[in-house]
Formats: sequence, C-alpha cells, structure tokens
Amino acid sequence: MRRDKKGRELFAHLGWWCLSLIGLVAPGRLCLCEDQAAFAKRAEQNYQEARKKFQNSTNDAEAAWQFGRACFDWADFAKDDDQRESVANEGIAACRQLIARDPKSVAGHYYLAMDLGQLAQTKTLGALRIVQEMEREFKSARDLDAKFDDAGPDRNLGLLYFQAPGWPASIGSRSKARQHLERSVELAPDYPENHLCLLEAYLKWDDRKDVRRELKIVEELLPKARKDFTGDAWAQSWADWDKRWKKIREKVKK
Repeated sequence: MRRDKKGRELFAHLGWWCLSLIGLVAPGRLCLCEDQAAFAKRAEQNYQEARKKFQNSTNDAEAAWQFGRACFDWADFAKDDDQRESVANEGIAACRQLIARDPKSVAGHYYLAMDLGQLAQTKTLGALRIVQEMEREFKSARDLDAKFDDAGPDRNLGLLYFQAPGWPASIGSRSKARQHLERSVELAPDYPENHLCLLEAYLKWDDRKDVRRELKIVEELLPKARKDFTGDAWAQSWADWDKRWKKIREKVKK
C-alpha cells in the first residue's frame, strides 16, 4: 500500500457548516506558529513542481493525482476564498480527467473528493451538492482500495458524517460517523490520525468508556509512531497531532 507522507483529513467549511475535522483542512488545523511559514512554503513548492509535471504530461495518471493532492495541500494555505477556489478547481479538473480515462483510479476519486472539500469551503449556496459528491467519491475510493492513504476513505467519510448537520439539512449521521471512524482504525491501526479523529468524536459524544479505551491505545501508539513517521515530510503532521493530543488530554482532565 502506498503510504502518504501526511495525514489527510477533511476539515471543510460548507457554507456556515464546519466539517472539520481535521483539519482540513489538513494542515489548516495547525497553530499560527513559526513553523507554519515553512509548511506553507513547502506546500507551495510541491504544488508548483506537481503542476509543471502535470502540464508536461497531462495523460500521466500519477502526475494527475499527485497534482490533485498538491492542490489540496496548497489550497489549505490560501490567503482568501478566491485563491482557494482557483487552486481547488485545478485539482478537481486534473482528477476528473484522470477518472474519465481510468474510472478505477482510487487516487483519482480520493483526491477529487479532497479538492471538492476545499472548494466547498468557499461556498455558501450549493455546498450540500458538493458534500454529496464528496461522499460519492470517497465511497468510490473505499470500494477500490479501503486502505488507501492509511484508510483515508473511511476516515474522511466518518469526518463528513461527524461534522455535517443531519437530515434534512445535510448528510450528518452519528451512527455512520462511528462506523467509518472505527473502521479506519481497524484498517490502519498504526496511523495516529485515525485514532485522534475517533477520540475527538468519542469526546464530542461523551462516550466515556470508549474515550478511556482509546486514550490508552493512543498513549501506547504515539511513541512507536514517532519512530515510524519521521523526517521533514512528517513535521507538519506531528505539529498537528501533538496539538490535538494535548487538547484531548486537557478535555479528559476536566
């Protein structure tokens, strides 16, 4: 399984709704700290490089989905909605082209959904339609490869159902959120993002028994994960994970 270099979640603001997760705007969850400028610079550089590679080889499947991924990451640092929308649409177009050529491209469906999440943050009207398309694309990705991006399809479906309002306003559902978040942990138990998302949901639902169980798991997991997910490519993820883990522990103490 291809292991992505960053935790990818979806923190999308759909109109007045905050589908956050995680952030994601992925990195968007990070604090305004001295490292953020470096993270933004890295995301922009990756975007420019991926864009050039895709433009030079628009029929290359890997170049297409990598550009879609880079658009998602760079859009997270957009200075305003216009820039976010523009970058997101570039990624959406690249992924749609890829899916048209290869309907079974798990990466194409997955990063299309992620870039749609960025686009949704810029919309007030029409956000529900985008959310529904995100749901379809994540489901398609899951059906093709549920373990992609460390169980990313189930993780992001869980986050969609967790943060979105319920029917009839949107697709929110506690039971579906629980199902998919718990499934992501089953599929990729060594990935911190999955456990943190599940813990945040348990806390929101005041499921104290599940919180205690998951806390113990994460406490044992993080030291090992620091050895497995190392280097500059993971610095942004750890800044996010450490911040959220600290916040979770503070909530539990109250």
